[in-house]
Order: sequence, then C-alpha cells, then structure tokens
Amino acid sequence: MPSFFKGRKPKKNHQPDAENQAADHSEDHLQDSLSDNLDIIRQKTGNSSDVVVRQLKMGENSDINTALVYVEGIVDNRSIQEFLLQSMMKDEHKEKLNEHDALEMISEYMMTIGKVTSFDTWDDLFSSLMAGDTLILVDGIAKALSACTKGGEKRSISESTTQMVVRGPKGAFTESIGTNTAMIRRIIKTPDLWMESLKVGRVTKTDVTLMYIHGIANDKVVEEVRQRINRIDIDSILESGYIEQMIEDQTMTPFPTIFNTERPDVVAGNLFEGRIAIFVDGTPFVLIAPALFIQFFQSAEDYYARFDIATSIRLLRILMFTISLIAPATFVAVTTFHQEMVPTTLIVAIAAQREAVPFPAFVEALLMEITFEILREAGIRLPKAIGSAVSIVGALVIGQAAVQASIVSPAMVIIVSITAIASFATPSFDMAISARLIRFMFMIGAATFGFYGIILILLMMVVHLCSLRSFGVPYMAPFAPFIPVNNGDTFIRLPWWSLRQRPRLLSANTVREGKNQRPNPPTSRAMVSRDLKEGDNNES
Repeated sequence: MPSFFKGRKPKKNHQPDAENQAADHSEDHLQDSLSDNLDIIRQKTGNSSDVVVRQLKMGENSDINTALVYVEGIVDNRSIQEFLLQSMMKDEHKEKLNEHDALEMISEYMMTIGKVTSFDTWDDLFSSLMAGDTLILVDGIAKALSACTKGGEKRSISESTTQMVVRGPKGAFTESIGTNTAMIRRIIKTPDLWMESLKVGRVTKTDVTLMYIHGIANDKVVEEVRQRINRIDIDSILESGYIEQMIEDQTMTPFPTIFNTERPDVVAGNLFEGRIAIFVDGTPFVLIAPALFIQFFQSAEDYYARFDIATSIRLLRILMFTISLIAPATFVAVTTFHQEMVPTTLIVAIAAQREAVPFPAFVEALLMEITFEILREAGIRLPKAIGSAVSIVGALVIGQAAVQASIVSPAMVIIVSITAIASFATPSFDMAISARLIRFMFMIGAATFGFYGIILILLMMVVHLCSLRSFGVPYMAPFAPFIPVNNGDTFIRLPWWSLRQRPRLLSANTVREGKNQRPNPPTSRAMVSRDLKEGDNNES
C-alpha cells in the first residue's frame, strides 16, 4: 500500500484560475495597507531587534500614516536624522500632501538626500533594506521609496600588510567596496573608467563590481568575465576567493591563474595594461584578470625605481624562486646518486656529518620540510605577540636538538633554512604556496632518479604551465607564445621611455606612450655657475 500511494502522482492543473494568479501577484508586490506591509516586514525579518520602524503622521490634518524602516548598524544615523526625519516633519509642505501622490511629494520636496528610488516588489524592498537603505512607506500606496543611507562603522584606510614597499603609495584597500572603487577613481581620472555592478549569492546578495578602462581592455575578455560571474549560483560569497575559484580556467593546478592585490596603485597599473579588476564587498583583496606567470614576480616598487635596479631585483626573485623549488631536491640527488659532482673535501665533510644519521637523505629532507611548515603555520595562527617568538624559538630549539640527537645533519638544516628564506622573497603569497607544494614533487623525483628526476619534474612543470590559460590568454605569455615586443617587462624591465606598447594579448589599444620619450639633455656639459663679478657687486 505505501508503494502504491507513493507511485501515484497528483493530477496537474494546466489551467490555473484567475484567483491563484491574483494571489501570486499580491504576494510578490506591496499592499496598500501600511500596517499589513509592516507586519510582513516584521514577519520576514523575524522581529529582529535591529530592524527599526519609525512611524510618522503627515499631511495638513495629520491623517497620512507614514513609516520609515531601516536596519540599525548598517545605516548612517546622521543622514536619517538630518536629511529625512527633520525635512519630513517640517510644516512647510504638509498642506501640499494628499493620499494619492504622497510618495511623489515626499521624494520631490522633502527628501534632501542624494539617491532615491521607487519600487513595488518585496524582493526589491528587502534587497534595498538589507543593503543599508532607508525605506519610506505610506498608507494607501502600494509602493515604497528607498533613500541611500548606507553607513555604519568601517575600517579606515591603512598601510598594506601583505605587499610592503619602500617607495610608493602606502594606502591599501578596505572591506568597503565603495571606498575601494573611489580610491581607483582618485588615481584614474577619466570617464573611460567603466564599472558594472552585480549581485552574487542567493542569500548574501554580495556586491561585485567589474572595473576596466574602455578602449584599452579587450571587449571579448570583459564579456567572458561578465558571463562567468553571472553563471555563479551559490548561496554565499564571503570573500573574493569564492569568486576566484568559481571563474578560473583551470582548477587542477597549484599555480594561481587570477592575481589578487590590496594595493590601489597595482590595480591601476593593471587596468592601464588592459586587465579587468573584480571588487568584492567585504574584502580588501581585489581580483585582477587575466593573469600571467611572470606577473606574480613583479612588485609595485619595480616601476618606481630605476630600470637597472628593478631588473636586478627581479632576477634575484627568479633565482630565489628556483632555489625554493629545487634546493632540497638537489641536495638529496647529490648525496644519494651524484657524489662525483661535488668537490671531494665537501662530500667528505657531508658524509662525516651524515655518518650517525639513521635516515636516508630523502627522509631527512622530508622530515625537516614538514617540521618547518608546521612551525610556519603555527607562527601565522598564533597571536602576534607570541607568534614570531614561538616560531623563532621553535626553529632554533628543534633544529639544534635534532642535530645533537643525530636525526638530521647540520648541512640539511642549512639547506632547509635557505629554502625557507628564499620562499619569502616571492612577492605573491599564492605563488609562494605553489612552490611549497611542488617542492615535495621535486624531492620525490630526486630521491628516485637523481638529477634526471629533477629535470623530468621540471619539464612536466613547464609543459603544464604552457598549457594553462587565464580567460583565454596563454599563462606563459609573452614567452610562449613568444612576443618580442612585450618582453621588455618580464624578467627584466626596460626604461619607461622604451615601454611604448602594452601587452598585445591583453589590451585592445597597444600604444601606451608617444614617440621620442627618451630623455634628451642638452649637448653642453659645462658647469652651471653664476657670474662672479655680478655676484660680488651685489654683495658690495
């Protein structure tokens, strides 16, 4: 019997009556009765204590019931008091009000606030209410007004903590999307800086803004970014990392294919190269797409210093990234398979140190790397007052004790320490984490085949990097495909007067600057000095 009733399906009524259609329409739209509308708002919000309802009597005879509804904590109370309540309670316009066009009169004559919108659906009402706007409802009118009164406590602009520079702007983004976009507007003062606002998340309704420079950004890339964000169907967006993982080209890769930063000058520089910035409300980290591999080794300070200094520092970063990848694997390969490649004196000293160590070099390196990763993670999660002390003391005590206990050799401690320091030289934290993961693959290859294993893993990594795309743009550009004109800002940085073209695969307008921008000082090399006779006469 249960299965019999379970299999039966109710008959579908293909012709809904007019009463059901009217009921659905009334459920979606506001009602004429102010009390009914307020009851629905209280019921929908669960009578939350932070939802404030302020009822007023308006009109010449005080016969027009009006209500202001807002959420305490996310609104600017001063704006509500000065631009809404005081102006609405004045006697100047009371005789003009009537029940039929009260909302229009309030909007035109009484509300002295900037942005005012009108709507008649519950979805728009609750979206506006939860965004920090103030609602004005009038009895007898099935519409509502929304006044922009967003405010509340916000973190002030402070210095960047993840991308430090010696020379350059110090301000960093905050958790307010309005503040972040305004910081870019102050840098790029052109009407071609376009922004598109989206709502992502079924529950959170998070504000997401696309920003690009019209005429420089590629329209196809902009459309691709827009479509990928519109396809996101998730209940919550709490940080830009949600967006990043939902729109990236390749998920099965340790390498980041979307760049993120909290510096406004970095965002502005990437916008001028034709990229698109994605702002997410509630986080100071802005996404930048498309992203290239070489972009993660560039710092904002590279463009503020002289080109020779910037080039040497970039080459140093590439060297440090290589060391952080293969230093432990190289030590394992040398001590296990290729002792003949090391000077005899050095290999004898290393063998004497490892004589009392019971583990092979691979296990020794794996043990030290895992221990250091544990110490680094513990130092990050602990409070600032004791985090650095615990990490430093832990590294010193454990390293010294491990050497004295003959668990690891002193040479391995030196190699692991150099590797850890080298990993900190990568400007991008996401790329540094990728190196930390791939380092173990190189160690496995070195322990299995020696230098041949390292070369094999390196070739596999290069092939994988060349196969990646970031919104259709090759990840290894301008190396693969090789674009000679765009190689002036990769491992090296040429002088600004020679960087005439933008990246060809990113921007629609590749011309960055005019011709003949190279400094041309006068041919005369004589010393600049004042006339001594004229100076002596003036002194006398």
